[in-house]
Amino acid sequence: MHKLTAIVLLFLWFGCARLTAQDPRFAQFYAAPLQVNPAFNGVFEGRFRAAVNYRVLYPTLLSDRPFRTYAASYEHRLRVTQQDYLSLSGSALQDEAGAAQYLRTQVSFSASLIKQMSEGKGRSAEQFLVAGLQGAIGQHSLGFDRLWFSNQYNAADNDVDFSTPSGESFASERSNFLPDLHAGIMWYGLWDDNQSFFLGAAVHHIAEPQVTFLNETGSRLFRRWTVHAGGEVPFTRQLSLLPGAMVMRQGPSFSITGGGNLRYTNREWKELALRAGLWAHGSNQVANSGPDFGLDAFIFTAIFELERWNLGFSYDVTASSLRRSNYSRGAFEMALTYFHPAKERRRVRCPKY
Repeated sequence: MHKLTAIVLLFLWFGCARLTAQDPRFAQFYAAPLQVNPAFNGVFEGRFRAAVNYRVLYPTLLSDRPFRTYAASYEHRLRVTQQDYLSLSGSALQDEAGAAQYLRTQVSFSASLIKQMSEGKGRSAEQFLVAGLQGAIGQHSLGFDRLWFSNQYNAADNDVDFSTPSGESFASERSNFLPDLHAGIMWYGLWDDNQSFFLGAAVHHIAEPQVTFLNETGSRLFRRWTVHAGGEVPFTRQLSLLPGAMVMRQGPSFSITGGGNLRYTNREWKELALRAGLWAHGSNQVANSGPDFGLDAFIFTAIFELERWNLGFSYDVTASSLRRSNYSRGAFEMALTYFHPAKERRRVRCPKY
């Protein structure tokens, strides 16, 4: 554990000079849609949607200082024409990385336009095109009092003396403010209440803002490119499959998440639906011969739908070589979403995800 802690602290310290880390992600990415693509803004059935997400990663390895990610969002949709809608939203994200309490905080505001492309007569699909733009402001911070440096190491006692000056010249425990811009587009089609497909793409950190804790030029935050797809495939009126996939690329980091949830509904007035699924996450990893792509984790999910509420749980089972250290115990995640019904008789049809 002492060696692992030292490695984690060294990684965080090196990251202050060159921030090349991947953005935080949720295993239930479909339950945190505004973190995936601004074009997801407003793509739901109802008047407004509110969601909260929580993820804790590697508590077995990092004890009381695991990686934690929190997110919250609110979306409100407005009718523009008989078929088209404008949606406005606000969201917040905070990611805490490990023992040094490295925090990334971001507040975002989004707008999207939902345009109906076809009405779906006969066997053809009712089609929509969504374009979204998201502006954000963020800041990074680091608990320097939790770090130690070579000047503070006492070789005679094989210990660290935190009272000794570190000799490091940090300007502040907080970085500069980071104005940011994200954009995305998405198409979706619906053939029936339980048959749909969607495809989207997004780019985050368009301007690649600079991040620094020093009184000098910092490092660029790499752009993040995302492509995602999903839908619903019916087996019966009660049972369907919701497959999905998300591919992300950010600088040297590359990851793929894919799988699906089985959904069963009783088709009654007070609709109750249950979902259970299996997903897999892969990413580029450092092997003996250098960086390589490998399987990172299997994700087991359970989601409960009751009228206006969705409550989802997931657990990551580590599949990489790290499983020998954390006994395959990876991450736990929870997502809660509330949908408020629309006032209009003519509802907006949207895919389930």
